[in-house]
Amino acid sequence: MTQHVPRRLATDDPALPLVLTLIRESFAYMDGVIDPPSSMHRMTEKSLRADAARSEIWVIGTRPVACMVLTPRHDTLYLGKLAVASAVRGQGLARRMIDHAVARAAALGLPSLTLQTRIELTANHATFAALGFTETGRTRHDGYDRNTSITFTRTL
Repeated sequence: MTQHVPRRLATDDPALPLVLTLIRESFAYMDGVIDPPSSMHRMTEKSLRADAARSEIWVIGTRPVACMVLTPRHDTLYLGKLAVASAVRGQGLARRMIDHAVARAAALGLPSLTLQTRIELTANHATFAALGFTETGRTRHDGYDRNTSITFTRTL
């Protein structure tokens, strides 16, 4: 891929259905591994369009090979649904997306970037730590008596 510059999608961007496919393919390995199941199962083209309207959806590639959803929250920029196509993993695209998210947080005057990953996804924990994130909390989904997610934060 010659260009690794993230671009923001508008609500009517024809790439939005491709983003949904990318997320579903990238997160499919989690089925049967995480409990509760990923929220990606509730995602639709309509919900992605709503995300594009109220948040920021960023992609790399005309046919997206990496994506993320950025949502400003009180004192942080929340990074959700970071996905990279399996065919291009190991090329630094996740790092490029996170670097862009850090730049967006700074541009919005927010002091940090925050994300969550599931307890069971230990490889993700190591990856995010290597990318400058530290664990800042643990949470549980409604109806669970145990922690199900870990919150990671990267201070700018």
